[in-house]
Amino acid sequence: MAPGGAFATPSGGGNSGRILPMLLSVKHRFLFVHIAKTGGTSVRASLQYLRRRDPWYWPMYLCSRLSHLSGHRIAGKLPRHAKIIAAKELLPKDFFDALFKFAFVRNPWDLQVSSFYHIRRERPRYLGGYESFEDFLRWKLDPERLYQYHLDTSIELQTDYLIDLHGELITDFIGRYEHLEEDFTEACRRIGGIARPKLAHKRRAVDRRRDYRSYYSDETADLVAHHFRRDTELLGYTFDP
Repeated sequence: MAPGGAFATPSGGGNSGRILPMLLSVKHRFLFVHIAKTGGTSVRASLQYLRRRDPWYWPMYLCSRLSHLSGHRIAGKLPRHAKIIAAKELLPKDFFDALFKFAFVRNPWDLQVSSFYHIRRERPRYLGGYESFEDFLRWKLDPERLYQYHLDTSIELQTDYLIDLHGELITDFIGRYEHLEEDFTEACRRIGGIARPKLAHKRRAVDRRRDYRSYYSDETADLVAHHFRRDTELLGYTFDP
């Protein structure tokens, strides 16, 4: 299929049930790998204005709508939180290699606190009956728990989104949530040919304390350290920054 099948398209509200596609621009030659709870919604919102300037926009939109109407059974697009390896396998090699591929990552301990408040605020039915962060985290990281998309997306290794089948990083630029403004500026500079838009601030939690470390005991901090060991090793994160 044409390389634009994964391009960002008009979307409904957050509760519409529609799966948004990966953000890909043919004209500006970039691919954004959106890892959950890393500021990606803000990055997407800030770069959406580019979509209507792309000559591939309407063919991409029609492909996306056809995929949506078929229940995505024709695999006509990549979902918003697709891993980079999915794009590599789908897109023509020369086209994929020429893209500026970027993503944002986040301290795993901080990410889990953010995920807890996001679920408690928007999908409390997925809390499993647990009210405290530590009880919820123990249950969430229990390998015997049944799979649930809204929980398990946020405990997948962030590095899984950035590597190929051989475990090699194939993402050109990895920004950090902790330096979102500065690293977004750098990503826009490397895209080239665009004015750096103001970074939208979406889905900011307003019901949590500032320092993520205050939510953890030694036991639960170790649980996250064990589960995300490869992320902390490859991305350089520690419990105490």
